[in-house]
Amino acid sequence: MNIGLFTDSYPPQINGVAVSTQNLFNILRRNGHQAYVVTTNAVANHLEYKDNVLYIPGLELKKLYGYRMASFYNSRAMKIIQSWKLDIVHIQTEAGIGIFGKIVATRGNLPTVNTYHTMYEDYTHYAGKGEHFDRFAKSVVRVFSKYVAMQCTEFISPSEKTKEAFRQYGTDRYINIVPTGIEFSKFKRENINVTELEDFKLQHGINDKFVILALGRVAEEKSIDVLIRGYATYLKQATRPSKFVIVGDGPAKGSLMKLAGELGIGDHVLFVGAVSSTRVPFFYQLADVFVSASITETQGLTFMEAMASRLLVLTRYDDNLRNTIIDNETGFFFASETDFPEKLARLATLPATTKEKIIKTALKTLDVYSIERFYDNIMEVYHRALRKYF
Repeated sequence: MNIGLFTDSYPPQINGVAVSTQNLFNILRRNGHQAYVVTTNAVANHLEYKDNVLYIPGLELKKLYGYRMASFYNSRAMKIIQSWKLDIVHIQTEAGIGIFGKIVATRGNLPTVNTYHTMYEDYTHYAGKGEHFDRFAKSVVRVFSKYVAMQCTEFISPSEKTKEAFRQYGTDRYINIVPTGIEFSKFKRENINVTELEDFKLQHGINDKFVILALGRVAEEKSIDVLIRGYATYLKQATRPSKFVIVGDGPAKGSLMKLAGELGIGDHVLFVGAVSSTRVPFFYQLADVFVSASITETQGLTFMEAMASRLLVLTRYDDNLRNTIIDNETGFFFASETDFPEKLARLATLPATTKEKIIKTALKTLDVYSIERFYDNIMEVYHRALRKYF
């Protein structure tokens, strides 16, 4: 089968959409399909085609982490895409490249599959300020999202949470729930350079500390400020030396560094900055606990990556995680920055036997998110789309 994946975000960018698309691209090719990616050129302003990935130039969106957004049509790119003789178009994002994917499908009389990765209601604050404007923006997003769901041949939600949101939007069509698959093997410790790991710990003074890790976009909607304030409270009662390591970049980095300084914990917080997707497994292995206060995830790939890396997970409760994390069995929930310090203190002194039991239980729950299961589920959707369309 010849499959075109259309996405505004793809590595070297680091986010859930980029990871999900790359994982899908790799597993499709591994199973003998001709898979192609059409995406935005995030590093240069010219058209480039290599290794089955077509990079289209776009404009930089400074408010959105410096991402680039391609226009919804490119004639040179269209000629290349037509030479692929696609059987199906799979759209991963809704704007620039996503619209281009719809044009490709319409011209080629092809079925479309759309995966809705991002709850755009959680990002309306980037469009403007003010309660009235935000309410208007959210209403526009709901109408647009419903339109997106109704226009494709098959629609995919990565989680029950996203499906429920679309029911609230008034979408009555069939919705496939297909969690993104993860290559769990690359997060195993044996695949990490241990010497490099120990050198990094020594360099940053964390070799003998309890290390807390947050990893991902450093942005307002991720609520990292909740973690920093909670960590400041934890430090007042902590009996074990610790370090809070924040990996990633984004528009909130400056304000969060300022917050850590104002709370007097600047020396206890390490801002690593952006890292390549291939380096992400390395940073999981630095830590003892993975933490998150975000309630804007559609699936939460980082939680599963952390569990695969044998980390304890401490996260703010969200309905999206109820099938992944069972409190006190596969991970731990907190409600706010008030109880975060107490939960963190408990994990810092957790007996080794209890920790190992939780990690083993967590690893067993990850099978449903394996890359092989992901492939099987996606192929079911593809075949359904092809049958329906033809």
